[in-house]
Amino acid sequence: PGRLVEDGTGRVHVALRSGGALVTIDPVSVSVVARQTVCTYPRGLAYDARNDSIYVACAGGELLTLPAGGGAATRELKLERDLRDVVIDGDRLLVSRFRTAELLVVQADGIVSARIRPASISMPSFDGGTATFAPAVAWRTIRAPGGGALMAYQQEQTSPISIQQPGSYGGGSRCGGGIVRGAVSWMKSEGEVWSSGDVAAVLPVDLAVSVDGTQATVVSAAASVGATGAFVGPGLAPFVEVPVGGSLPISTNDAGAIRSSDPCSGGTIPVAAEQVVAVSLDAAGRRILQTRGPSALIIDQEVLYLPGRNTADTGRKIFHLATFSRIACASCHPEGREDGHVWTFNGLGARRTQTVGGGILGTEPFHWNGELKDFNMLASDIFSGRMSGPELQPAHVQALANWINNIPPWKPFPSADAATVDRGRTVFTAPGLGCATCHAGTRMTNNATVNVGTGEAFQVPSLYGVGWRAPFMHNGCAATLEERFGSCGGGEAHGHISSLTDAQRADLIAYLNSL
Repeated sequence: PGRLVEDGTGRVHVALRSGGALVTIDPVSVSVVARQTVCTYPRGLAYDARNDSIYVACAGGELLTLPAGGGAATRELKLERDLRDVVIDGDRLLVSRFRTAELLVVQADGIVSARIRPASISMPSFDGGTATFAPAVAWRTIRAPGGGALMAYQQEQTSPISIQQPGSYGGGSRCGGGIVRGAVSWMKSEGEVWSSGDVAAVLPVDLAVSVDGTQATVVSAAASVGATGAFVGPGLAPFVEVPVGGSLPISTNDAGAIRSSDPCSGGTIPVAAEQVVAVSLDAAGRRILQTRGPSALIIDQEVLYLPGRNTADTGRKIFHLATFSRIACASCHPEGREDGHVWTFNGLGARRTQTVGGGILGTEPFHWNGELKDFNMLASDIFSGRMSGPELQPAHVQALANWINNIPPWKPFPSADAATVDRGRTVFTAPGLGCATCHAGTRMTNNATVNVGTGEAFQVPSLYGVGWRAPFMHNGCAATLEERFGSCGGGEAHGHISSLTDAQRADLIAYLNSL
């Protein structure tokens, strides 16, 4: 399940990401009273009491308005892809975009009047220097008590990163920040109001605000590494309390922004051996945490286990495990895929995060340059080495590989014109063009390492779900698929595309989006 909201009658509406449906539940009879398909990937939900409507934000860019009592959508806006959460702000809607941590201001007439993004900042790096960071991966955006929205997101390093030694993603320091940092920003339609730029929460997937609006509680979805390297739950740092607004500037390890739950200040709470996925504060100020696998509610120190099947999985736990560098696999691969970020590595240059969704076993070697021959090397060099994670036992490596390999591929975008896609398929498979020579087989890759005119040899990626993966190319030089066929795509060495007409190129792009 994805987001859920309660409407004015007490009914609960849940967005099911796996089925693309909005489900309405009567909590009294504990029964499903309505279910309707809304979009391929629904993400954000909000209830508007003024018109008794539900707003649904979808990853494909759809922003839907539906009657809370059921029925077809009364309005559908087509915004940009990768929408995440929707917040009601007066007569406007504030809609976040997931991987860019951008907030779209949507006016009552459906026009996007502004785009707001938290500021990039400089922070001390683990090696004693200074690193620059840009906002990315807006895990959760909620309504702010003073108007506007509060966003919990990641800041990801944009300055060069050395990968020549272990711990290069964070130095192996228990409390030193790595190349990904948690952050919270308060944004209004006119711009950013306030930010706390180094919040000690790995995977800050949810936040809640106190009744008086002065304090936000941010939960970390990452498990933690114990002092002996043993796997433990997120009990070491399940939440961080951040003072909101006031005169607090964009902070750098501000002591006031990290309260008793932070492991660096020595505090712990004796709960939660599992991943925390949600937080709420009740009217009395009690903190309510929700965990998964086993599912439970933690109300202060009391644990209430919920019924249902236990979905705990060792591979999933390792994938979301916070290492000593304060980074998890899911930090760069949110939702089991990728963050769209372009990193700069000393000696390598720009490298865009690769997706791990859709099945990776059988596509070895790994990484853009193909320097990691198998998953064992990937786990050792990246997880245990660069990320400062514990050394994994063979059973752990296998569990992690199996879980990642079962991450489903993106579903293709719905096509309004099957004929266009068919024409594009014909272009793609034309022998003289060369696309299907490398992007072949059941994974649409021949697993080769090839120089396609971009300066050096790189792994041929699968094209399944490629339409979701902007920016494109190994260095993210193409913001759109159209730009991939421009100057940064490698020219004739990357498919004999110069002979294509504009119409054929458009058909080819429609086909790629259908994969």
